[in-house]
Amino acid sequence: MLEIEFVDRSIALAGKGFASFFPLVIVIAALLPPEARASIVTSVTVMFGVRGDALVLAREAFASSESVRQATSLLGLALTILFATSFTTALQRVYLRTWRRPPGVRVGRYWRGAVWLAAMTLSLAVLGALRGESDRGLSFAVVLAVSFAVMTGLWWFASWLLLLGEVRPRVLLSTALITSFALSVYSASATIWMPEVVSGNEAQFGFFGIALSLVTWFSGAAMCVLVGACVGPVFAEDAGLIGRLVRGEKTTTLKAGARPPLPGPDRELSLRDAFQSSEYS
Repeated sequence: MLEIEFVDRSIALAGKGFASFFPLVIVIAALLPPEARASIVTSVTVMFGVRGDALVLAREAFASSESVRQATSLLGLALTILFATSFTTALQRVYLRTWRRPPGVRVGRYWRGAVWLAAMTLSLAVLGALRGESDRGLSFAVVLAVSFAVMTGLWWFASWLLLLGEVRPRVLLSTALITSFALSVYSASATIWMPEVVSGNEAQFGFFGIALSLVTWFSGAAMCVLVGACVGPVFAEDAGLIGRLVRGEKTTTLKAGARPPLPGPDRELSLRDAFQSSEYS
C-alpha cells in the first residue's frame, strides 16, 4: 500500500471516477432501451444508497433520455468516452504499480478503457435487472450469488485487461474476489450511512452537498479497489498454502513471454510515501 502511494492513488481514482462516471452512464443509458435504462438507474441508486431528494434528482437525470440523445452528437459521445478513459488510465496505473509491471504502451490505451467501460455498463444493467427480479420474488440468495459472480467477473476482466494480459488469469482471480467482496460490503453499508450523509450535506450546501456526498462514496470505493489490487500480488507471491492455491501448478505469476517485473523499493518505506506521487505514476 505504501509502495503505490495509496492515499494519492485513492484521491486520483475517486476524483476521476466522480467526474467521468455520471456523464458517461447518463449518456450511454439514454441510448439504451427503456428496460436497460431502468436497470442501470436501479443499480446506480442502490449502489450509492441514494434516497429522498437525491433519488428524485438521479431519476430525473436518467429520465430525460430524449433530450440527452438530441444534445449528444457523435463527437460529444466520443469525447465523453475519451474523458471517461482517464479513470481507466488511473486504474491501470494502480494495477501496474501493484504488480511492479513496466508502464503500459500508449497504443491501445483508449480502446482498452472503452472496452472495460462497456463491460461495466453491461454489469450495471445486469445487476439492476437482478434487483428488479428480486422484487418479483426471485430468491435473495440467488440474487446475491449472481451479483457477486457478475462483480467478480468484471474486476477479473479489468485486472487482466489493464495489465495487458501479461499476468496469468488464474493469479488475478484472488484480486477480483477480494475487490468484489470489499465493494459489496461497502455498497451494502452505504445504504445505511449514505442517506444521512446526503441529507446533511444537502441541507448545508444544497445541490453541491449531494456532489460532496458522492465524492465521499467514491473515495471509500477507491480504497476498496486499492486493497484488492494490493492483496492480489501478495497472495500470489506467498510461499505457503495461499500462494500455491493462487498460482496453481505453475510457480510463476506471469504469462510466458511477458516483460520482466520492475524491482521493488530500494529503501524502507514510511507513511509519508502514501501521500506523494512519484514520476512513475
